[in-house]
Amino acid sequence: MPRKTLTPLELDIMNVLWETGPAPVATVQERLARSHALAYTTVQTMLNILCKKGKLTRTLVDRAYHYRPKVSRQKAVGQTLRDLVQRAFGGSAEELVMTLVETKQLTPEALERLRKLVEETKDA
Repeated sequence: MPRKTLTPLELDIMNVLWETGPAPVATVQERLARSHALAYTTVQTMLNILCKKGKLTRTLVDRAYHYRPKVSRQKAVGQTLRDLVQRAFGGSAEELVMTLVETKQLTPEALERLRKLVEETKDA
């Protein structure tokens, strides 16, 4: 069974395609060059792996495949977050939030938005 969550490099590739829309290998490689120095064949291999995992589709356009996301950013991020909560926090989303607060990874503005969201949830 294919892994549902994306590796860091796979997520970087998906981010390129979510931003650009359908694109050939060369475009993906060029966009990734800002953070990764990858050979064309490496990018091509990664795109093909993502196709096999069901995360991308490809269409032949003028002798070059164009790759397109098959899953939305929201769905992929949701799967990754569920995996993180399960593996790192024993399935407790509360532990994730508490860790974010305790390690000061949330700005005061974010904490205020979180407080308001909690209040709205209580009232609903």
